[in-house]
Amino acid sequence: MCGGRSSTFEDYKTALESHPNALNLLLVDAEAPVNSDSPWNHLKQRDNWDNPGVDDTQCHLMVQTMEAWLIADRAALAKYYGQEFQDSALPNNPDVEAVDKVALAKALKQATRKTKKGEYHKTRHAPAILEQICPDKVRSKALFCDRLFTTVLEELGPA
Repeated sequence: MCGGRSSTFEDYKTALESHPNALNLLLVDAEAPVNSDSPWNHLKQRDNWDNPGVDDTQCHLMVQTMEAWLIADRAALAKYYGQEFQDSALPNNPDVEAVDKVALAKALKQATRKTKKGEYHKTRHAPAILEQICPDKVRSKALFCDRLFTTVLEELGPA
């Protein structure tokens, strides 16, 4: 939420150099279906990004786009947008990561266009919605999200 994909990747590489002992994770939209066994391979094929010398557990994708995670918890979306939210405009695919990003963007605009908050806007609405969604609901419908949570929880160790 702090800039474009390229600047995110540059910031990630800087973090690897300046904080080598920290848990540095790259999290970006996949921007397309992932047809690779490795997130780094996907980013190489799609963006021509070279792996900066870390393993796959440090690279995470929001497939195909972060908004897939939002529609995984429709109740949170409905609560955020209020009365005129049209849930029926959203895709019904239980695998939210399989929903085409262009179709998803159109569906979110349609579902929210009559609400008091107005049409969905990534930078104005997404941060507040992300605070409200239920991680367990998202993890159950988005394998790449579950992969991210699993990695972070494994790195943090027992509570």
